[in-house]
Amino acid sequence: MYYRSQPVSVHVLWIESPSKENLYLVIGRQRAILIDAGLGVGHLRAFVENLTSLPLTVLLTHGHIDHAPGATEFGKVYLNGADQALYRSQCSLADRQGYLKGNLRDRYEELTAGSFVEADPNKDFAELTDGMIFDLGEVHVQAVAFPGHTAGSTAFLVEEDRLLITGDCCNNFTFLFGPEAAPVEAYRETVVQVRDRLTGRYDRIFVSHHGPELPVTLLDEMIELCDQVLAGDTDDVPFSFMGMKATIAKKMDTTFRRSDGKAANLVYSKSKIHKALACTL
Repeated sequence: MYYRSQPVSVHVLWIESPSKENLYLVIGRQRAILIDAGLGVGHLRAFVENLTSLPLTVLLTHGHIDHAPGATEFGKVYLNGADQALYRSQCSLADRQGYLKGNLRDRYEELTAGSFVEADPNKDFAELTDGMIFDLGEVHVQAVAFPGHTAGSTAFLVEEDRLLITGDCCNNFTFLFGPEAAPVEAYRETVVQVRDRLTGRYDRIFVSHHGPELPVTLLDEMIELCDQVLAGDTDDVPFSFMGMKATIAKKMDTTFRRSDGKAANLVYSKSKIHKALACTL
């Protein structure tokens, strides 16, 4: 089986793929929500339908290749409009196959044979906007705009379970270096806004890679780390990904744990630290 699942709270199941994307299924009394749809491989819809028979809506944290192309298996899917062009640029079958070959290596053929869904660059997404609340019956999921990793990145608050799913918006290896990413200075402002807005409303944080759960202090740690990047007080470990060069702010081990014991980490571009500077490059 390509996916595995495990309950993490009263209403939420964590779903993990072999390439280590974390998806989340929120099950209410009347409806269910799937947060993220992955790469479009491994028969995700059939897997989810074995977990719940309730009517299902899909919410995407953002439009990247490892989170959104699986949307073609599902009917109503919400994605912020700022990320729809990003989705279209990364949903091709060839791109997804190449990405997974790099991740799964010698297990690629065994795990993916015949299970890719067709690309659909014209997928008709419902518009996901900040503050939307989805009532599933006895549990509510609120969309929280969290731009930075991408322009349309969105986190989700599972209100009754006091659980915040930040996805790639804020985690222990947050990518902030691609052309779609915000400068560190602008990202810091967003993290502060989200932290202040949600103070006292969650006790746990879940992310889209590694983890899946990180300390509830994650947002405070990320603000502190952004300040350190702005001040030049970082370890600056060289990093490359899909032909792009970047810098890891703090040293970490092979399990993505920071050497100093804190959770938040940034992978950023030296040319995208300050807002004014990034705009002129």
